[in-house]
Amino acid sequence: MDENISRGEQERLNRLKAMRSRRIKTALVWFMIVTVIAGAVYALVVWSKSMSKNKPGEAVPEMASRDHIPPESPRPEYNTNPPTSGNHYAQPANWGIYAEALPDEQLVHNLEHGGIWISYRDPGNVELVEQLKNIADDYSLKVIMTARPQNDSAIAVAAWGRLLKLENFDEPQIRGFIGAFINRGPEQVPY
Repeated sequence: MDENISRGEQERLNRLKAMRSRRIKTALVWFMIVTVIAGAVYALVVWSKSMSKNKPGEAVPEMASRDHIPPESPRPEYNTNPPTSGNHYAQPANWGIYAEALPDEQLVHNLEHGGIWISYRDPGNVELVEQLKNIADDYSLKVIMTARPQNDSAIAVAAWGRLLKLENFDEPQIRGFIGAFINRGPEQVPY
């Protein structure tokens, strides 16, 4: 102890040093916590970007509007074939399997609700239709299957903002697409 400093003054200095030491330790602990959280957030962002690159199908830009339009009214051209977003009818189709084509504008509403639309170009390809039915039958909700002669591929599987086109039946790809995008539309509707 310094002879010029009283015992009380020395205790006060020791307390100040201890407080300063605790503050430094607390600041270091908080710095480490913030660093770990920032690192985890960064890793999550990088991971999610890499996962989206590995998802089946192609990501397509969403159209600017997703308004409800009356049947038979004009609308902007869709940016994909079949469409994956855009203006659509107010009433979606019931989930299930249809032998005939349904209006694109109606089915886009199904996609908005997180549905998957399986379509095929050639209704006369009975083997393909049966293979697709076997997949669609596994889903009582959120999957709809239709013929669609204007497809530019033999099979198209659509979700909101995502499209998988196939020339040949590929069950793992189709099921992978459904698993990745079912119930992922911009409107979460339970049915």
